Amino acid sequence: MESLVAHYLDLWQYQRNLTAHTLRAYRIDLRQFTEFMRNTDGELSKANLSEYLIHLHKHYQPRTAKRKIASLKSFCTALLEDEIISENPFSKIRTKFQEPFCLPKTIPLQEIQLLFAVAYAELQQTKKGSYAQRKCLRDIAVLELLFATGMRVSELCSLKTADLNLHEQSLKINGKGSKERIIHLGNQAVINALKNYEEAFADKLTPQGYFFLNRLDGRFSEQSVRIMILKYADKAAIERHLTPHMFRHSFATLLLEEDVDIRYIQQVLGHSSIVTTQIYTHVTSNKQKYILTAKHPRNRIKI
Repeated sequence: MESLVAHYLDLWQYQRNLTAHTLRAYRIDLRQFTEFMRNTDGELSKANLSEYLIHLHKHYQPRTAKRKIASLKSFCTALLEDEIISENPFSKIRTKFQEPFCLPKTIPLQEIQLLFAVAYAELQQTKKGSYAQRKCLRDIAVLELLFATGMRVSELCSLKTADLNLHEQSLKINGKGSKERIIHLGNQAVINALKNYEEAFADKLTPQGYFFLNRLDGRFSEQSVRIMILKYADKAAIERHLTPHMFRHSFATLLLEEDVDIRYIQQVLGHSSIVTTQIYTHVTSNKQKYILTAKHPRNRIKI
């Protein structure tokens, strides 16, 4: 089992062109499955898989369990296609289950403004040409880009220098499933933040290298982005626990409240299905309140 898992992980890396993040998730999921199978008869049977699904639901949140099941289903499908197994054990197992509905967590616009204000204020206090200034310019560029595009933190950290075209005010994002999308940058403050960062790190950046760099000139990691956001949130005295993904949720929700068509938001976010994007329609309570107060036809009925 372990050798088969290793074989298919190597195969998928090149055949499916999976991102490092996705490949890491597959590796973790399938390693956990092989560890579970050590305590069974080792057969890839309906009984063993059913027990494993029960194990997942007991120990993980529904969304995490669902992802781990999807990883295992892909593995079994690959085994069937290569005739290593004669029947897919998942064909006789019910894997659909009801996930609890959770509204995406967003950041109020005033808190985003406060976060930006603290970051820009810190920049003013740094010495020109110092690493502290360069680091602050990077932090500001990261914050501005997260909010300007709604891109995933993994997409931001994987951004290459060649992916940005500041002259055309656009960037190319390599999303899930190796799907590319082009995003226009329409705000001058965002463009200035990216230009200032690019100028400060000009001696370190290469066209095919990562755009956002850490102190050792390597890839700025997702965890570093999370820590950086928490640092500025603490300085801004924001009690809410902020994450990079909350910028994505806020971006989508605020655009909906500005009457932007949901299909355009779907395209910008890189969602393959409109169903995924529709979760944000449940969050726009301010817009709903305005519509039902100011636009409701009852207002035209005079008695």
